[in-house]
Amino acid sequence: MELSRREEVNRRMLRARDEMDRRYAEPLDIPTLAAIAHLSASQFGRVFKQVYGETPHRYLQRRRIERAMTLLRQTDRPITDIAWDTGFASLGTFSATFSRIVGHSPTQFRARHAPVAVPSCFIATWTRPRETVVSEKRTPASGP
Repeated sequence: MELSRREEVNRRMLRARDEMDRRYAEPLDIPTLAAIAHLSASQFGRVFKQVYGETPHRYLQRRRIERAMTLLRQTDRPITDIAWDTGFASLGTFSATFSRIVGHSPTQFRARHAPVAVPSCFIATWTRPRETVVSEKRTPASGP
């Protein structure tokens, strides 16, 4: 069965995104991810945003913050350790990114979200940071 060009590109983008999900705590760069998707670095950034609605950098930051939210809720580990374990090189960058995405500092988040006895996959879904994505694409007007 022959895949359309779009299906093939989407499949390659999914491979790159899966790699980001697996290795979110490691330093990842665009050339590495682009090679997984068999695209140039500039093409990768454009296509990733078209397919997923956000840049690769923003996706990776959001993924790291989601993991940090789980660790803050479920452990009493120091915030600095959580920052490093989720791929941030500095506490300042972690705190600023966390606050921008979640709306609270990591300390405030931990204080407001005591551990809950439900599967973490449910918690991750319920508390996933939601950023409004504005599309610049215009939709065709409805027919008469």
